[in-house]
Amino acid sequence: MSAAAKPRPPAFPVNWTSRLAWIGLALYTVYATSILELTWARFLTGLDNGAKFLSRMFPPNLAADKLELIAAGTFESIQIAVLATFFGVILSMPLGLAAARNLSPGWLSWTARGLIAVFRSFHPVIVAILFVKAVGFGALAGILALIVSTMGFVSKLFAEVVEEMSPKPVEAIRATGASFLNLLAMAVLPQVTARFVGLTVYQLDSNLRNSTMVGIVGGGGIGAPLFTAYQRFDYDVVLTILLIIIGLILIAEFVSGRIRRIFL
Repeated sequence: MSAAAKPRPPAFPVNWTSRLAWIGLALYTVYATSILELTWARFLTGLDNGAKFLSRMFPPNLAADKLELIAAGTFESIQIAVLATFFGVILSMPLGLAAARNLSPGWLSWTARGLIAVFRSFHPVIVAILFVKAVGFGALAGILALIVSTMGFVSKLFAEVVEEMSPKPVEAIRATGASFLNLLAMAVLPQVTARFVGLTVYQLDSNLRNSTMVGIVGGGGIGAPLFTAYQRFDYDVVLTILLIIIGLILIAEFVSGRIRRIFL
């Protein structure tokens, strides 16, 4: 071995930062488990209670009066989801464009991002409780809560889509001296429309699910009959509602998948 030869570095150097992070996570997991009373005995007891609960849910209640009430709540949930998605997406477009740092000045972009962060800070159920106190029980509170949720999700992702688009068409249109609206129509929208449609369809799926939760706190829809049935120990009615919700989500997933294949 010559004096000028240098020792080869290890093929797989040890990443002590990563190892210490994993060790810290493992220690914190053990600590959190100990203070939250997560015991095997409680888990087994929960399995037994869950089995008894499920046995009281079968068979589902298919009485005509119950199905009529459930159908009305389901139809209202669909209306809540569609209206919230429609208005939320319309409001998300200018907010997302304002948050895009490649189109907006710094002060406007950071202001819009701060507003989006506020919308994303609270779960739809919490927002629904606030609107129930403001406008009363019913579908309006649920629609307003889901509009806020939609704006927090769609506007953030829409801004990221706009920031990831190719800058060349934007620069070419700007070089012609076109107005900002022409810039959006000719350079921005053709690049982001397909992704925006995908976001809209996904948000509609999400709003269908969330419309059930906001109904539990008074925001209208199928959540209200579900909560009432649970309070009355009508677990067979609870199962009927859950099966209808699952069917509704499966249908929405099929339709959204077809729409994505058309536009994406």
